[in-house]
Amino acid sequence: MPGPDIRELNAQAVRASAEIVSHVTTGDLSKPTPCAGWNLSELLAHMTVQHYGFAAAARGNGADPVVWQTPAPGDDPVAAYAEAVGVVLAAFAEDGVTERQFALPEISTEMTFPGRRAIGFHLVDYVVHGWDVARSVGLPVSLDPSVLAIALKVAEAVPTGAARLAPNAAFAPVIEPPAGADRLDRLDRILMLLGRSPSWPD
Repeated sequence: MPGPDIRELNAQAVRASAEIVSHVTTGDLSKPTPCAGWNLSELLAHMTVQHYGFAAAARGNGADPVVWQTPAPGDDPVAAYAEAVGVVLAAFAEDGVTERQFALPEISTEMTFPGRRAIGFHLVDYVVHGWDVARSVGLPVSLDPSVLAIALKVAEAVPTGAARLAPNAAFAPVIEPPAGADRLDRLDRILMLLGRSPSWPD
């Protein structure tokens, strides 16, 4: 029996992030986020351009640095985010996309990535960034267990070590669970593997 379609699981994660973002108000945009140094406006700008970058990569243009450049926040970042969601999901829905090679220069300029693996990267990003936005504005996060299962596998494969201490590193160092915390739920495990504290901002 074939495994779950990574594109559908990714779409679930992205749509969940869009639902969370839809509740963001203008007054929320200056709020801090779990992404160190970024307020919510800056995080939404990043999330939006990453959708466009991955869409370009799916169509063979990911090596162009312009598609990854984060623009200044616009007048309606919530609407801009919803539009970007539509663009990336349409790109990922194209026939044969999981067999294409994606250029993802923010991960490596030396190699490309099979589409299935690249979409997995995108999925875990939006599981985590959806949580980031939710924490910033005090909303709950609800994701299907199958989405979290795939995201956990991707998070477990993200390299650790000194690279995570470099300026502008994609993820902070792994947060080790406290003693006795052997039954963390999947979302908490994903967050800690990628350097997020599930209890942020405590």
